[in-house]
Amino acid sequence: MNILIIGAAGMIGRKLTRALIEKGEINGKPVERMVLADIMQPPAPDFPGAVETLEADLSQPDIAERLISSRPDLIFHLAAIVSGEAEANFEKGYRVNLDGTLSLFEAIRKAGLEQPYTPRLVFTSSLAVFGSPLPDVIGDTQCLTPLTSYGTQKAISELLLADYSRKGFLDGIGIRLPTISIRPGKPNKAASSFFSSILREPLIGEEAVLPVSESVRHWFASPRAAISFLLHAAEIDTSPLGQQRSITMPGLSATVGDQIAALRRVAGDAAVKLIRREPNAAVAEIIDGWPRSFSAQRGEALGFKAESSFDDIIRVHIEDELENAVPERV
Repeated sequence: MNILIIGAAGMIGRKLTRALIEKGEINGKPVERMVLADIMQPPAPDFPGAVETLEADLSQPDIAERLISSRPDLIFHLAAIVSGEAEANFEKGYRVNLDGTLSLFEAIRKAGLEQPYTPRLVFTSSLAVFGSPLPDVIGDTQCLTPLTSYGTQKAISELLLADYSRKGFLDGIGIRLPTISIRPGKPNKAASSFFSSILREPLIGEEAVLPVSESVRHWFASPRAAISFLLHAAEIDTSPLGQQRSITMPGLSATVGDQIAALRRVAGDAAVKLIRREPNAAVAEIIDGWPRSFSAQRGEALGFKAESSFDDIIRVHIEDELENAVPERV
């Protein structure tokens, strides 16, 4: 099995790389070669097979052709600039999130003209493909009505994924990830970054800024769940998907207040006191147009699973990122 990960230097990409190495196979086929690419060269993992790490901007000429030159059997397309940056920099958002994706799909199509080639391609989409007005609970048949440039770029990419799959150029599956919390590391430029920072920083004794009301509700899953989504998407039979190639992943609907209450239960009042309220109208406006809760029956029926409480999400972060050191209660 030859695997290409585009966006391999990011948090999800690094965790996915480790998970694939630990798993060692996909549908019984051993992982023998990995190509890891990103805008910054990913670190080389400890992998017994062949591995290549590349600094590559998918939106630049000939890069997509270079990335698929070894004809990978499985491609994970994780690369994107995040919501806040895509909204602030219109041209960059479309160049990276849309033009880069189309370049990849076209490179795969053209490779198949020379010799039959239909790789499995797992694409990470977003809940930002949906926009208000929305029902309180969004079902699997909800129309795509993005209200941000980022959401529009992801929605167009979902349509391209379905069309290129329909034509047999690739075997695509798009997974609409919940907001991933708790993300390790430092805050990024995503409008949703605070959903992680208000938990991550207090858990290590640092202050965090909350830019929205505690009544804000959103759809969440942990990084561990996100990796399980990607691995499952790589292995499932895609024939039941038909033309609906993108799937909303299961998750947990919770308010910011629910997050804070879970933090209090797990880490105590001292952690909660480190959250500083600092309203940000621009962030609040972006978040206000995002969906809040889903009935992800299609994803669940296909075997995708996520956490059922924010206490569990916090404990996953402690286990995976804080070396099993449960914070002392005060």
